[in-house]
Amino acid sequence: MHALPHDHTGARIRRLRLERHLTQRALSELSQVPYGTLTKVEQGVTTASPYVIGCLARALRVDIATITGQPYITELRADQLDVLIRPIREALDVYDLGADPDITPRPQPLLTADADALLVAVRAGEIKQTAQQLPALITEVTTAAHTTPTSGLWCLLASCYRSAYDVATKLGYGDLAAIALARLEWASERASSAAWAGMYRYFRALAYLREGQYRTGQRLTNLGLAIVEQAEAGRERDVVTGQLHLGAAVMAARSQNGHLAEGHLAEAERIATVTGEAAGVHYLAFGPTNVIVHRVSVLAELDQYGQAAEKGQQVRIPQGWPASRRSHHLAEVARAQMWTGDLHGSFRNLLAARKAAPQQARYHQTVRETYAGLEAARRQLPDSFLSYGSWLGV
Repeated sequence: MHALPHDHTGARIRRLRLERHLTQRALSELSQVPYGTLTKVEQGVTTASPYVIGCLARALRVDIATITGQPYITELRADQLDVLIRPIREALDVYDLGADPDITPRPQPLLTADADALLVAVRAGEIKQTAQQLPALITEVTTAAHTTPTSGLWCLLASCYRSAYDVATKLGYGDLAAIALARLEWASERASSAAWAGMYRYFRALAYLREGQYRTGQRLTNLGLAIVEQAEAGRERDVVTGQLHLGAAVMAARSQNGHLAEGHLAEAERIATVTGEAAGVHYLAFGPTNVIVHRVSVLAELDQYGQAAEKGQQVRIPQGWPASRRSHHLAEVARAQMWTGDLHGSFRNLLAARKAAPQQARYHQTVRETYAGLEAARRQLPDSFLSYGSWLGV
């Protein structure tokens, strides 16, 4: 089920509830979402937090995407991004066919440079550029890895699959992201890399986070932490370990376990004092800045929006930090400000999120949900608010 014109999350929840012949009171009891919250969400008076959406999705027995309306097909088609998905899907499908006789791979240093360039591009918010170039690179590296099955080439293929996962996730194609993750696991096993095996568990945990399955996500981060301990001691292991703790912190907060979330944040902070800013290590953007940014996310997930907004505005993003991470952070702060009633501050950060990474912001669920939450007060906002909605396609 995709978003209908002028549809919103609350309307989808109401439609799904009625299809199942449930009253609002019954759905409230099934989901453990307060009755008052559910009624306001359905009416579009307030937005649903990720935690509320997860609870309702489980109660209604649907995917999160069914409620959020992802992927946003109409907008993707307008941006000519929908046609780029099938070639990626086809490139992921030939993983086990061996070397393609019609392809002569370039030397590994050239392939590595291209794979790294795509990792940089997607973190700069250049989703379309990445999606266009990715299929050919995947098929070329697949042939290279089958022809000369070294650990380095299998790691390189894992990197390409990771970029496919990034693109699919940012555009809302959960099924394609799941396929990319399965391929990443397959390549990391052949590489015999504990670091890549740990990262696979991290990305997979994030997929479960988006689906509202927090217990499974927590088990995956714990497994990832155990696996990455087998990697050679050094900065790479520290960075992957720290990022796993950050993912686990958000997972714990989403499941409303503040104590566990704080424990993971504290461990990530300790590691970050050792690594410093390490944005380039596997392009995870780990370091002191990412710890602070995740602390803001944790506060928001725990419904401590006032503190989240305050700390979020105090964050100083270092020069050269990935634009996609900056945009995501600004969207989180905008959501917190909306909940505290700082409408103008919220909209300013939505504008900043768009400026930082336009392609990502257009398809970012938090951006869209926050805009929907501000819509009730649009008369108090500048005229540019409506043009922002037109840009989003809502």
